[in-house]
Amino acid sequence: MAFAQLKFGVVVSLLLAALLQPAGTHAEGEVWRHAVALDNDIKYPPNFPHFDYVNPQAPKGGTLKLSSTGTFDSFNPILDKGETVPGISYGKSLVYETLTTRSEDEINAAYGLLAESVSIPDDVASATFRLRKEAKWADGQPVTAEDVVFSFNRIKDLNPLFTNYYRHVVSAEKTGERDVTFRFDEKGNRELPMILGEFAVIPKHWWEGRAADGSTRDVGKTTLEPVMGSGPYKIATFKAGSNIRYELRDDYWGKDLNVNVGQNNFAAIEYTMFGDRDVEFEAFRSANTDYWVENKAAHWATAFDFPAVRDGRIKREELVNPLRSTGIMQAMVPNMRRDMFKDQRVREALNYVFNFEELNRTVFYGAYKRIDSYFWNTELASSGLPQGKELEILDTVRDKVPPEIFTEPYVNPVNGSPTAERDNLRKAIGLLKEAGFEIRGSRMVDAKTGKPFNFELLLSSPTLEVVAVPYQQMLRKIGIDMRVRTVDSAQYTNRLRNWDYDMTWVVWAQTLSPGNEQGDYWGSAAAGRQGSKNYAGISDPAIDALIQKVTFAKSRDDLVAATHALDRVLLAHHYVVPMYYSNTSRIAYAAKLQHPNELPTYGTGFPDIWWDKTAAK
Repeated sequence: MAFAQLKFGVVVSLLLAALLQPAGTHAEGEVWRHAVALDNDIKYPPNFPHFDYVNPQAPKGGTLKLSSTGTFDSFNPILDKGETVPGISYGKSLVYETLTTRSEDEINAAYGLLAESVSIPDDVASATFRLRKEAKWADGQPVTAEDVVFSFNRIKDLNPLFTNYYRHVVSAEKTGERDVTFRFDEKGNRELPMILGEFAVIPKHWWEGRAADGSTRDVGKTTLEPVMGSGPYKIATFKAGSNIRYELRDDYWGKDLNVNVGQNNFAAIEYTMFGDRDVEFEAFRSANTDYWVENKAAHWATAFDFPAVRDGRIKREELVNPLRSTGIMQAMVPNMRRDMFKDQRVREALNYVFNFEELNRTVFYGAYKRIDSYFWNTELASSGLPQGKELEILDTVRDKVPPEIFTEPYVNPVNGSPTAERDNLRKAIGLLKEAGFEIRGSRMVDAKTGKPFNFELLLSSPTLEVVAVPYQQMLRKIGIDMRVRTVDSAQYTNRLRNWDYDMTWVVWAQTLSPGNEQGDYWGSAAAGRQGSKNYAGISDPAIDALIQKVTFAKSRDDLVAATHALDRVLLAHHYVVPMYYSNTSRIAYAAKLQHPNELPTYGTGFPDIWWDKTAAK
């Protein structure tokens, strides 16, 4: 399941398993449950008072000042167009809510939010959600089954990402006063009921009504009219593209709901937009914003020796929690829709040129590790040679995958010395020669046409240039000219949607239970669908078959084995140049902010379970 977080988005995938005690019955034989989980027992029983990791006595009040890079031109959470404002997203956000909400101290479990319970038949041919009677929109009208159906149909119709994500959900219909049933075109896809709890439910009557100027609203268009939701916050003020202020609603229907106790503690949350991350950091240094996530090891090591840190007005922490359940692939991604990158040997050569060890020594202060899996830092990462269930799965596609999968573990090229670097460059030149390229003078060219091997690396932020420029210099050693182009966030988003790049920089975040979203990342159908996350343009029948193995795994052991197999085949095709990552999240924040002593096992809980300790005074 991939969208509980993000922009990030953040993408998250699960395998349905144990459901706990019934909350009631519907038709004969139907059992209603208060929560769903995948492969793990549900921790919290019906009517639990609150999540263990929250502070139920946290004070309410204060203003949380946050920042974001880029701009915004829309409050519409449904569309995959425009730049949506921070605080509003496809899933649960400050303004909008979802049918269920996840627990951060379980690998994959979701509890009722707008929905009080869910019923799923044994064959998983459908899922029915029952809404809470008390759930209401900000205007006091109840959240209805019609709202859920409207929201689902619109997000599936209007957003290519969700068109694929929910492609096996063939209908959504009202089947009771507060019941919505989703029907599937296949049985046994145990993830579908879980991910149906994730989309933002929007008010049908508001979106089909009229704006203050008398015009009819259109959910198919971006809008800067302050939208109405059922969530804890409302839009108070904003300046388009620049800043926005959300205020906590006194009349929020769910303030005492168990999944909300100890959460939504700030009276107001403000976002200020910045076009430059260095300027954004200066705003944090100057106490104009309250929270900072550092994504550069060198900056973390050198940029925090200033008075507010020394005297305790700013605190710093390195936390493993968010990465305990997240597999990371950060990579430079050649676009195989370009002819120059279609040959696997070319892509492999690009990896031989990348000198991670030198960058880690000179730029990163030794803080990073090289990524060698699409599910790096988790139990889902493949290693060694395939065996057991994984080998059995790979045998089903043996004739369609590179043979070395069965005889050679994947390893990245290792540099770190002049000799190793020369050997790797020679290996890269040899691979390129096999693929039809040769060095003439000082340039790598197509041996048949004489066309130089030139391409552009598209970046979304200047901060990435600290790696991109050295890699550009590394490639020049073998005659390849890589141009580095950094564009603003809006242009970057549009170019990605339209596959308008030679190579780009991508981070895929995986959960511990991958599923349907894998098709959007690596599936053949997604390769030609604009708006998908298949940035490399992968179209391979063996990978399609392995994605199905992952999606329909019936046990945790089956899921791990199938994911190992998928990971191994993706690596063997050299679709990306794997980069690096840290196994900790580096955060800095104003001392007025406080969090529970024990953060949730799999997250920081920010900002939901944090509070302003000065608000209690």
